[in-house]
Order: sequence, then structure tokens, then C-alpha cells
Amino acid sequence: MKRAGIRTSGTRPPLLLALPALAAVTFLSLPLVGILVRTEWTELADHLSSPGTVQALRLSLLVSFWALGLSLLLGVPLAWLLARVPFPGKAVVRSLVLLPMVLPPTVGGVALLLAFGRRGLLGPWLEETFGVTLPFHTSGAVLAATFVAMPFLVISLEGALGGLRLRYEETAASLGASPVRVFFTVTLPMVAPGVIAGAALTWARALGEFGATITFAGNLPGTTQTLPLQVYLLLQDEPEAATSVSLLLLAIAMAVLIALRGRWTGTPADREPRTGPENGEQPIAAEPTADVTQAAPPAPTEGRWALRAEVTGFTRLTLAAEPGTTIAVVGPNGAGKTTLLRALLGLTPRAHADLTLGGTDVTALPPHRRRVAWVPQDGALFPHMTALANTAYGLRAQGVPRTEARREARAWLDRLGVGHLAHRRPAQLSGGQAGRVALARALAARPRLLVLDEPLAALDQTTRAHVRHTLRTHLAGFGGVCLIVTHDPVEAVSLADRVLVLDNGRALQDAAPSEVTRHPRSPWVARMLGRNAWPGTATPEGLALDGGGVLVATDPPAAGTPALAIVAPESVSVHREKPAGSPRNVWPGTVREITASGSRLRVLITSDEAPDLVAEITPQAAAELGLADGVPVWTSLKATEATVVAL
Repeated sequence: MKRAGIRTSGTRPPLLLALPALAAVTFLSLPLVGILVRTEWTELADHLSSPGTVQALRLSLLVSFWALGLSLLLGVPLAWLLARVPFPGKAVVRSLVLLPMVLPPTVGGVALLLAFGRRGLLGPWLEETFGVTLPFHTSGAVLAATFVAMPFLVISLEGALGGLRLRYEETAASLGASPVRVFFTVTLPMVAPGVIAGAALTWARALGEFGATITFAGNLPGTTQTLPLQVYLLLQDEPEAATSVSLLLLAIAMAVLIALRGRWTGTPADREPRTGPENGEQPIAAEPTADVTQAAPPAPTEGRWALRAEVTGFTRLTLAAEPGTTIAVVGPNGAGKTTLLRALLGLTPRAHADLTLGGTDVTALPPHRRRVAWVPQDGALFPHMTALANTAYGLRAQGVPRTEARREARAWLDRLGVGHLAHRRPAQLSGGQAGRVALARALAARPRLLVLDEPLAALDQTTRAHVRHTLRTHLAGFGGVCLIVTHDPVEAVSLADRVLVLDNGRALQDAAPSEVTRHPRSPWVARMLGRNAWPGTATPEGLALDGGGVLVATDPPAAGTPALAIVAPESVSVHREKPAGSPRNVWPGTVREITASGSRLRVLITSDEAPDLVAEITPQAAAELGLADGVPVWTSLKATEATVVAL
């Protein structure tokens, strides 16, 4: 049996790499081994308990913790700035942050002396104004330790912030949280591993600082003489004691590194593996079997908020809707659907929306004050919060008392069938459960405009129907406007009062679902509805197809008009021999794919004389025709069965 963690591959590392690597490990280990071998173990306790060493240890702890505090106070905002805000000269600022890490410590001490010394740039002003003299004072040792140690925190935290998806912070803003609240309730908790790793490294580096301290602050017992400086003095008179103190510093450094386990740049909380029982967590719960729509629907939302928006940029359109309107936004990938939603939220530079809600112009307001709640495609649940805390987040951000917010949040979770999972974190939820929690969180935030980016995509068909009914029930009493991006025609028809079709940032159609279903003006929408869609140019007889061939149709638009031919798959007849009789459109072709669609089969047929088409037939007919991949066939279509829509 192979043991876990043991290398089982037959490949071996090449000696050309292995030997230098072993030499490097030996080179790095020998000095440490030297300390261990030369330590006088019988006198270790006496050396470490001597008055000078104890005094130096206390001072080192004082200096290192003060340096850590200053680094957190100044370094955390600096790391956030470098990770989140584009500004001219960012590369120069980052270089300045890294400089103390590569600068010789004594040079750093000289630089500090020339900046803050009595004859430095700021030293005289500090002394005259505040009576503060930094050199040869404990505060000077703190300043020197902060100068060399803070870069470890900034670089570590910047890496963690860079790995955190902006969608979490954007979603929090859409729920009404101010930037400061987002930073302290979402950003910092999610990058906590990076903060901890950076803080530990910063503290360890400050504890071991020597060169800058002795150059800038001197080596005064009880004032600036830290443990590293104590080692330096002991080497001259008591080398055995110096070795013992060095061992103490070595043990502290190794303890920090072992505790971090290599997490130098931190890990955002949502990246940590959460695999259920193996990690001590509860297993993912099964989907509830009860009908989630039995819960009482929410009371109608107070207020009425009509929508008026003029969107410019990549997505360009004018959007107007009365209160209570639900608009389904559909279109192919890259059509500008998500850009439209983000423009309404004020979260993208790709498009700008002049937005008015209920007569109030919110264009100039930041995202957290627009009252536009957003459910992104992945839900973006905050991984460090429970389902209940996630759902109550928007209410708490708006100043609702904790008890009331949690009560209302639990009611929403119950309505969507996940109330029994209120205590669980997102990593303990299935995809469908997480999607319902994200939807409950948006609905609970009391929005004036609700924008949903494929909110039901992660749900199974049965649960999707239940949640769709619950959402429709809520929207019936919602006083604002709801925009739903979807690729599901059932959602578009069952939830929406209007369907907005986008392509390349433009609105191709904005009409009732029935009109879009009968007369789609987009090939993508027609295909989404399961129809054949062939663009072309109108002729007196029908349509000259862009994909080749001519379609004969009744009542074509005026000659030369761009148009779209829409043909239902069940209107296409399939034959093994060229048919005779009334069909005006007859093309040869080859079967390329046969798929099941309910109780019928959909047959994809390619042809050199016409665009690819899909025919829908019964399994019995397919068997009688002997259809299979690669079989040559003929297709026919009556002119009256083709609908031609002018574009």
C-alpha cells in the first residue's frame, strides 16, 4: 500500500540540480548548527536570566510591539492603496516600500539620522515644536525598527488584497455599506491570513533589528540596547552568554516561521479549502424537499420607484420602467448585459448611467447610497459570515438594529427554503443553497432597484421552480424595478413583464415576452427559444440568406431590407429522397447530430446550399428514415412556415 504524502513517481531529480540544492541547505544549516553545538546548555538559564539580558529582552519586546503597532496603523492603509487604487507613480511608491528590505541597515540608520536627527531635515523642527528628540532615545529605536520592518507587512497584505476578488466588496457596497464599513467588515476579515502573516514577520524583523538601531538610536543600556545589541556587546567579553542569547533569538524566529507555515503573502478566506467533515465542518446539507413557497409572502415594499436611465459607453441605451416592472435582459456572451447592471450600480468605467429612481437623481451618489441591490452570478457570499449574518448585512449597513435585522433576515431565509441553514457558512452550503442565500440577502436589503445576474443558474430544476415562484410573489409587491440577466427562456417569460435583448451593447428589442417569443429580432434569442434563425436580405421572393442559399417566404419585407428568418424545428420535414409536391424550400444535407428533447429528437443537418438547421421529429420517424450521424438526407420547408422579421 502506498502511503499518502510519499513520492511514488519513478522520476528522480537530476543530480545537476539536487547536489547544489543540498549544498545550499547545508550552507544555510551550518551556522544554526554552530549555535546549537556551541551553546553552554548547563549555563543557558543563568545567561538568559542575567539582569542585562532581561532588561534588553524587555526593551526589545517594547520596541518590537510599538513598531508592529505603527506598521499596522500606517502599513495597512498603504497596502490597500497599492492594491486597490490606480494612481500615477505607483511603481515608485512600491519601490520606496521595498527599499528598506534591500538597503544595508547601517545606511538606513544614517538616512534616519539625516532625516530625524538634531541636524536632520525634521529633527530641529520636532525638537523646537514638540520637544521630541529621537536619536539615542527609545522612540528612536522604535522608529528604526518600524522603518526596516513595515515593508514586510505592506508586501504581505498587498499580495493578499490582490488575491481577493473585488466582487465581494462591490456586493457589500450595493447592499448599502460605506467604503469604511466594507473595509472593516468584509475586506480585512477576508485577508486576515495575510494580515497575520505580515504582522508576524514584521514583529520578528523588528525584534531582530540591529544596524539601523545602533546607527540612529545608539546602544544605551535600558534605553536603546535591545537583544541584538546586547549580543554584540557580549561577544566581546562573554561569548558563551552571547551564544545563549543568540539561541533565544533563533528560537523566536523559528517559532514565527513554523507558525506561519510558509504563508508569506497570506490567503484570502474564500480560497481556503473547505471540504466538509474532513476539516471538522458539518457536511453539506441536502436540498429541502418541502415546498418553499408555503411561507407567507413579504409585505409590499413601501414607496414606489420608477426607473429612468440613460446609459452611455460600451452599453448604449435608454431605459425607462414604471414601478413594479420586471425586465429580463438577454443576449449572447459579451453583449453588455453585466456591463449594464454594473453601470446602474456605478461600479464600472466601461459605461455610465444617468440614473433616476422614483424622481430622485442618484447619478452622483456612490454605490452604497443608491439603494441598488445586486446578486452577482456567483452570489459573492461573504465566506467569514454565516448565512444569517450575510442576509442581515444590508439591513445592518443601513442602521437597522441587530435584533430586528436578524429577525427579518431569518424570515427571508425561511421564505427561500434555507432557514435551517442560517448558522452555516458559505463553504458548508451547496451551490443551490448559496444561490438562495444570496437572493435572500439582496431582497432583505430593501432596495429601490434590484439587479440579478443569473440568480437561479445554480439551482436544480425543481428548486428553481419553487424559488422562481417565491421571487415572482415578492416582485408582485415590489415598489421598484427589477432587472434580471438570464439565459433561461422560461425565466424570461415567467418572471418578466418586458424582455430587453442586447447585442454588442445595443438594444435590439424591448418588448413583452409574448412579442419577443413570436417575433424575435435577434438570431441568438431565436436560437435560445429553440428556433432556427437565419439572417439575410429581403428579396421579392423571400430572403437571400447570409449563410448561402435562398429562402422562399410569404410576405417578405421590402427588397433590400435586412431581415431575420425564423423557422420552428417542427416545421422542417426530413426525407431520405428528394421530395416532390408543394414545398417551396428543398435542400440536400447531412445529419451531423441527433439529441433527445423530451419525447422528440432534434436533428442537426448541415448543407452546402443552405445554413445549418435543426429539425424536430419523433423517434419513430427517425427509425423509419434510418437516421444516424453522416446519413445524407433532404429537408423541406413550406413558405408559409417561415416568419421573416425586418431588422
